[in-house]
Amino acid sequence: MNNELKEFDKEYSSIEDAMDEQSEDILELRYLTKDNCTFNRTEGGFVSLEYGEKKYDRVSVYRTFPFTQPDNYISIREPNEKAREIGIIKALTDLDKDQATMLLEQLQIRYFTPIITKIIDIKDEYGYAYFDVLTNYGACRFTIHMGGGSVVTLTDTRLLITDLDGNRFEIPDINTFSAIELKKLDLFI
Repeated sequence: MNNELKEFDKEYSSIEDAMDEQSEDILELRYLTKDNCTFNRTEGGFVSLEYGEKKYDRVSVYRTFPFTQPDNYISIREPNEKAREIGIIKALTDLDKDQATMLLEQLQIRYFTPIITKIIDIKDEYGYAYFDVLTNYGACRFTIHMGGGSVVTLTDTRLLITDLDGNRFEIPDINTFSAIELKKLDLFI
């Protein structure tokens, strides 16, 4: 019985050590710079990373402050469901121009947000709003759920709208719309 207890303590101790090591790794803040990492484009159009002794065949790129500092504090993560953070880039301007451009392309794909330039119509039926708008990418129709935060006020004049499919649309300044368009937006401002 005593040997079994010693064996259990030994096994538990090694699990505890592994968990401590993993926790330290997760909590460590690593800054990625042009001096300690290299980003490359993959054949499939993604981005890979060489950082220290490690090579990541693919990484995901996220903005930590997408509205207030879109080009600063860029989080580089593993592309799996856990999205463990590899490191942070303080500013894209700290990287070589070609690598910063590559990461900006990835960010534009992840944060694709057409800007609504004209409101043609908005219909409200059965708890849903049906938008017919013009964006900087052309005409678009989408639907939002009236409740649940589909329209977020970012500033007094700036709105972010998320449709039922998770697509985002932005209105940078509601003051640029005509009185008729603002009346259609009345439910949301």
